[in-house]
Amino acid sequence: METKNNWKAWLYLAPMLILMTIFTFYPLVNSVLISFYENYMPLANGGRGQVTSFFTLANYTKILGDDLFWVAIKNTFVEAFISVPVSIILALLIAVGLKSITKLSKFFQTIFFLPYVTNAIAIGMSFAVMFQRNYGLINAILNWFGIEKINWINTGATWWNQMSALLIYSIWSGLAFKILVFTSGLQNIDKQYYDSAKIDSASKWTVFRRITVPLLSPIILYVSITSLIGALKAYNSVIALFGEKLGATQNSMITIVAFVYKYRSGYTDVAYISYAAAAAIILFLITVVLSILQTVVSKKRVHY
Repeated sequence: METKNNWKAWLYLAPMLILMTIFTFYPLVNSVLISFYENYMPLANGGRGQVTSFFTLANYTKILGDDLFWVAIKNTFVEAFISVPVSIILALLIAVGLKSITKLSKFFQTIFFLPYVTNAIAIGMSFAVMFQRNYGLINAILNWFGIEKINWINTGATWWNQMSALLIYSIWSGLAFKILVFTSGLQNIDKQYYDSAKIDSASKWTVFRRITVPLLSPIILYVSITSLIGALKAYNSVIALFGEKLGATQNSMITIVAFVYKYRSGYTDVAYISYAAAAAIILFLITVVLSILQTVVSKKRVHY
């Protein structure tokens, strides 16, 4: 009987396993192999491919010796380690605030959720217009308070101005999903904890710190890990704000994923595919290490 049920389970899982094998597992394994190929040319020899060496660390040496790669590392880390915690804190506070609103809570939840179902490129282009130096909304608002126009993203903008614009967009765009998750988590907290706190005359800050945050800690850990992974893969937001020529200026806002695409499709020589694969594997290892560290560090603070 158990064997028959196992076959049924594998039969139901087969379509998804096949798709994951084709579009996830195979590309991942193939990327690892390509990253160790030297002068990989898949279209040479009538499509049979050409490789100078089948196992070499030359691609990784090339990537780690590229100054633009370290610029991408710095930009990605700054964007991730600032936008993720700030957006989590803001989303948690907004979710708690929405819970206290009874009549219009659904209305405000819908408003905050709209960015999540809107095209990221379209939103990024809208923000690019808002941050324009001469006619942007941001400078127009600053002008009301007597502040001179700031060059956020135009030619000649400083690195900090560009990063500030990127952080503002990243934090805003990341709120929608986090608010939705935290709102769902708050609804699952038993009301008896809050009733007990009222009996003890606990302040709102004490209730938030001693009840809400500990009981939401598993969700906070989940959101922090997924948000960090998403921030490390930032690409659409950067392209929408700054365009495709991310490596053309000294104050480049290129990220690791944009760096991979630059080597993958920014050159005509197909041998650069192996360099792009090496950069992608480095990003994969960074993501795995940071996710593990985040999980280990959070174990003492997560209450299940």
